[in-house]
Amino acid sequence: MHHHPSRRSVITAAAAGSVAVAGAAPAVAAGSGSALSSADRRRIRAIIQRMSLEEKVGQLFVMRIYGASATDPDPADVAANQAEIGVANAAELLATYHVGGIIYFAWAHNTQNPHQIADLSNGIQRAALSHGTPVPLLISTDQEQGAVARIGAPGTLFGGGMALGADGSTSDARTAARVIGTELAAMGVNQNYSPVSDVNINPANPVIGVRSFGADPTAVAALAAAQVKGYQSAGIASTAKHFPGHGDTGTDSHFSLPVITHSLEQWQTIDAPPFRAAIAAGIDSIMTAHLLVPALDDSGDPATLSYPILTGVLREQLGYDGVVVTDALDMAGVREKYGDDRVPVLALKAGVDQLLNPPLLPVAYQGVMDAVASGELTEERIEVSLERILALKFRKGLFRNPFVTHAGVDRVVGTRSHLATADRITERGITLLADDGGTLPLPRRSHRNLLVVGADPAAPSGTGGPPTGVLAKALTDLGHPATALSTGTAPSQAVIAQAVAAAAGKDAVVVCTYNVTSASPSQIALVTALAATSVPVVTVAIRNPYDIAYLPQVSASLATYGWTDVSMRAVARVIAGKARPAGRLPVAVPRADDPATPLYPIGYGLDY
Repeated sequence: MHHHPSRRSVITAAAAGSVAVAGAAPAVAAGSGSALSSADRRRIRAIIQRMSLEEKVGQLFVMRIYGASATDPDPADVAANQAEIGVANAAELLATYHVGGIIYFAWAHNTQNPHQIADLSNGIQRAALSHGTPVPLLISTDQEQGAVARIGAPGTLFGGGMALGADGSTSDARTAARVIGTELAAMGVNQNYSPVSDVNINPANPVIGVRSFGADPTAVAALAAAQVKGYQSAGIASTAKHFPGHGDTGTDSHFSLPVITHSLEQWQTIDAPPFRAAIAAGIDSIMTAHLLVPALDDSGDPATLSYPILTGVLREQLGYDGVVVTDALDMAGVREKYGDDRVPVLALKAGVDQLLNPPLLPVAYQGVMDAVASGELTEERIEVSLERILALKFRKGLFRNPFVTHAGVDRVVGTRSHLATADRITERGITLLADDGGTLPLPRRSHRNLLVVGADPAAPSGTGGPPTGVLAKALTDLGHPATALSTGTAPSQAVIAQAVAAAAGKDAVVVCTYNVTSASPSQIALVTALAATSVPVVTVAIRNPYDIAYLPQVSASLATYGWTDVSMRAVARVIAGKARPAGRLPVAVPRADDPATPLYPIGYGLDY
């Protein structure tokens, strides 16, 4: 049993190498469509000349729409569309507002299964080509993997950003993105809001956490660049987010306006490298963050609305000329200071191209139209963004053929080889943090009878079930019969007593913990009560890896950085000795009593 401090330096060297290589292709460094021929440029100008102002403004918006079908959604979805947007369905949205993009969400019932998604995409593209000036759509979603995945099984799912950070391989990161991108493209989704390029140096971050690759800017930069190349090699647009960096905040921009207190120098060394690397890799789009960065702009405006940040830093200093998309405009962080009619105007004045998911599209759209009428925004300014958006659509081949087929879905989505790749890559991120007395792997002869207890966070759409159940089944399949008992994220005394009773006579208990802090006394009490029995206890942190700092000493502790089926099956293989724990911490785990001191440093991880 030993840990590998050397592994991190290998990653860092690889990181530096990959960034250098990425920068060697300045032809596409700006993500600016330099790959377009002059003939395509002329075609874009001709399209713009044919468009009305209404169409030009519409192209800048990316909108949600309820329903599984573009023309015939369920009555409840029609009602939701009427209430929020004033249209019945996607086809009507396109006829009315000529939006340039649609974003898919599971909660909007857009992503029920791969064939339905393909049909929805085709219906949306057909509608876009049948009204006014025919322009195909950018269809986007947040398919980050792990904690955020809008499309579930039978599509292929990976462990997420931090799981890839614990694996540490740029090759694996690129392969994962290529698999995800290929499947999205087959379903007609041509823009993924991924990779998360935030450097998560704040363990208390409530919104990024395991969505980030980790806390080492060099490693995050290398993995982000690798994923950009993977997605874009699959033919879809990749989006680095959330510029200028959402990694060091203790608040969530969905609900308030976070402040990043980094100095300019800290921003340059911590937050900027992944975005620089993504730009060098030819990134198609970059998403803004709704947060304040006084070192870059002390006006009190969020980055999404900041000319100094989006034009001064991103466009001028970093040399980026690709598409800039806002984070969702329905988030509180961008709405605190200005009305919903002003936010899109200020975003455009700051240097944004795509306006994502305004809460009230009629208000936002009219706000932009009014700003053009008053001269606050010129039609030329609208056309600058429009040209970037159309250039991206040309580069992705959407003007050649935006349609997909069921045969194409069947050929690539959730194939046996893709699923095997996801299992293999996710397994490499499983990290062993403690193993007192060589408890793991559990010997099959002596550990025939296991209990799995713990938290079951709501799993993303279409996965097989609660993590404790998936883990118990996987262990059973590997020759360690296991019973599952879900105790939730805040077990009562009665539930804890039930778990202790269920542990009696078992050969070991596996406890899934979820984001334990000093504010999780009941999860701590559960582990403490089980540790007081004579049964060996193995804890598995199924979201943030910091849990071990708050828990009593147990026989062994693992971190998975995610709770979806692919991560639960992977940790089962490690517990059963079918795979070795190859993961290394991509973030430091601080001590609970002294957060400035690491309990485990970046790069730590045991093996057996």
